Amino acid sequence: MQLHTLRTVTADPRERGHLLGTRFGARIQHITQLYLEHFAVLGIPAERARDICERSREALRAWAPALAEESDACADAAGVERWKVAAVGARTEILAAAAPAEEGECSTAVFAPAGAPPETVQTWDWHASLVPDALLHELTPSTGRTVKLFTEFGAPGKIGVNSAGLGVHFNILFHDADSDAGAVPVHAIARRILDEADTLDQAVALASTARVSASTSLTVVTGDAGAASLELSPAGLAVVPAGADGWLLHTNHFLDADLAAGDTHPADSSSQERFAHLREVRSALPGLAPAQRAKALCGDAGASAAICMRPDAAKPLHEQWGTLLTIGLDVAHCALDYVAGTPDEAAELGFQRF
Repeated sequence: MQLHTLRTVTADPRERGHLLGTRFGARIQHITQLYLEHFAVLGIPAERARDICERSREALRAWAPALAEESDACADAAGVERWKVAAVGARTEILAAAAPAEEGECSTAVFAPAGAPPETVQTWDWHASLVPDALLHELTPSTGRTVKLFTEFGAPGKIGVNSAGLGVHFNILFHDADSDAGAVPVHAIARRILDEADTLDQAVALASTARVSASTSLTVVTGDAGAASLELSPAGLAVVPAGADGWLLHTNHFLDADLAAGDTHPADSSSQERFAHLREVRSALPGLAPAQRAKALCGDAGASAAICMRPDAAKPLHEQWGTLLTIGLDVAHCALDYVAGTPDEAAELGFQRF
């Protein structure tokens, strides 16, 4: 995965989208096509993907019109039909029409002790075939406010920080209430929290106003109020706070007891194994520089750690899962520390800062 950077200073969403589409048009065209092919392989033909996407676009337009305008302007500038770009932003909602994947995405570890800046790290696991390119975007959603985020071309947001001292990590979840109804994209919820929320309470309030059709955990961290995972599902929103010891871990199963009753993550998923690994190594993580933290995150297993996901080349592309990114949030300095690779690779290569 090749990471590209973009800094936009306009607060106008259409101008920002136009800049995105103009600068990265060829990549946006390529990635939208890759996703349509991926949906088809999973039994979601273009017509059905479009139907779900259009419902999701309407929900987004009602809930966050500026993000809908940004997406449309990006598509226009890139020379791509608007719904196809929106389909990448709503890919979680479209994928809810398929059977739950054999794997999930991402392992997140947050240490947020009272009175100290949070220390965070997560892996982002996905199919390398779908993300030959991705984006680090610094943007200005409103005057005097900065957001820095990692995302896919076409998706409004994913993992990031803002200048108010708030950050968001992202993990997919699966629930029996998920459907093809096509509601507000969970990626847009992550983005709007970064754009507008200064506090954990504000993040929860924003998320609670969004009707969703697919499940996801957004782990929100702040410099002075700890951390909580916002577990979003059509069945409801649960707020899972960090423990009394300051730790909050998340992989791809629900932690809230009520929502866990409808959890449909596959039994052979590595979610529980990765969660157990995070519990095992967490005591070694605090107080370390990013590269040292990545090494400690692997623990004694090193490159064989469960959180270092590597694709099985013997499987079809849509079943090849890999850790494409290791990333931490520095909410005190509005910065992202990242490596396009697994934690063991991050420990060896060292992190870059955005």
